[in-house]
Amino acid sequence: MSYIGRNIDSINNISTLDNLSFNGSDATFNLTQNSVAFVPVSADALQIQIDGVIQSGNYTVSGSTVTFDFTPSGSSVCNGIRHYGVGLLTTVSDSSITTAKLGTDAVTTAKINDGAVTSGKIASGVIPSTRPNANPLIINGDMAVAQRSTSVSSANSSGYKAIDRYRHTISIGTWTITQSTDSPSDEGFGYSMKMDCTTAEASPSSASALAFVQKIEGQDLQLLKKGTSNAEKLTVAFWVKCTKTGTAQVNIVDEDNTRMIGQQFTVNATNTWEKKVLSFNADTSGALGNDNGSSLRLEIWLDAGSSYKSGTTPTSWESLNTADYFAGGTLNLGDNTSNDIYITGIQLEVGEYTSSTLPPFQHESYGDNLARCQRYYHKNDTTRWIGVYKRHDAESYFYYTMPRAMRTTPTVSSSDLGHFSNLQSSLGSALSNLGQFEYDEENGTIIVKVDSNYSGTHVFIPSWESQVIEFNSEL
Repeated sequence: MSYIGRNIDSINNISTLDNLSFNGSDATFNLTQNSVAFVPVSADALQIQIDGVIQSGNYTVSGSTVTFDFTPSGSSVCNGIRHYGVGLLTTVSDSSITTAKLGTDAVTTAKINDGAVTSGKIASGVIPSTRPNANPLIINGDMAVAQRSTSVSSANSSGYKAIDRYRHTISIGTWTITQSTDSPSDEGFGYSMKMDCTTAEASPSSASALAFVQKIEGQDLQLLKKGTSNAEKLTVAFWVKCTKTGTAQVNIVDEDNTRMIGQQFTVNATNTWEKKVLSFNADTSGALGNDNGSSLRLEIWLDAGSSYKSGTTPTSWESLNTADYFAGGTLNLGDNTSNDIYITGIQLEVGEYTSSTLPPFQHESYGDNLARCQRYYHKNDTTRWIGVYKRHDAESYFYYTMPRAMRTTPTVSSSDLGHFSNLQSSLGSALSNLGQFEYDEENGTIIVKVDSNYSGTHVFIPSWESQVIEFNSEL
């Protein structure tokens, strides 16, 4: 038969040595052949079998003596010693062991030393990445849902604008924020969030800022094991396209324990989609609340005044420091009305990844994505609600079932209160004092109250028409 790495005719000068005798106390023995001292070429040239097991890597040779790393017991038996003059047991050269030379099932778990198979020895993609979370931690990362509006102009204050789940901090310039169809090609994204500067502010005041954030409930973050010795590292990834180059900053803020960590990213080329992958250390301090409150927020900073950029990017977890939010940032997106930025494909992953090991974006169906967004915000602008009850006073009550239960009791507002009708004509034109009377968090049902100048009392009004009602329980 052939041997791994060489042919049988390459092995010559094979010698059989005298067996060793063990007394249970010695680990060093004399090597002899026919009772004459024998000096091997090297330890690799010996094949020693004890109790039926060929020894390897657990002995050394000096002259004609062999010393084991262990003490053979007095009952152990040396089954034979062979010396191969050209060194049969030398280190196997790279690539000499091929798949064809391994028998079926020859490599078993028992034959692999602990720690022998490291991540560096496994080719990328051989073992697919698995996530501990069934759904993306970032909701609407593909910017597909825009319930409020697909375009909001004259945005110069903080709040939720167009794309669901993203709250904007705006005190630099004026912006038009839209759901754009410009997205990286061949990546499966149909939309991006576009921010277009319409009024510039090249020299913002010290406390001015331009950023957008997504807040995450603590009960959805327990898998991070934050505040324990087993806390997980995090990776943030996204696609960005901008009309100017420069550095910006991503921060992860622990709202429960007022801590933060950040990483800068660079827009390297103008008007080009670039993918950014940023890793963040684990935090063994400060557990996150296991409730429906805001525990963690992901921030992307695009511009800021001196109060936010005079510090140092916090690449390790630290207490909140205003000066570190946009430390040394140079993108300064609000300095010119020609500036636009597009962002999509935002993902927050548990674990440390690079651009080559990052798990793919978790694409959800539009229906699933919308339902997750509606936990925080829902707008009803249907033509007609049926069945309003008018009390003895001005108040009227309407029973409504949400598409899904919301995070908490929502605030109710309207941009158009519409009118009541009998399905044929208007029953009153003055509606006011919109609010919620009662909310069932488990079933997502609500009784909406509105005042009317309709004179009838203790009656059912067939229809409430042309209204736009918003339900908000954002973090």
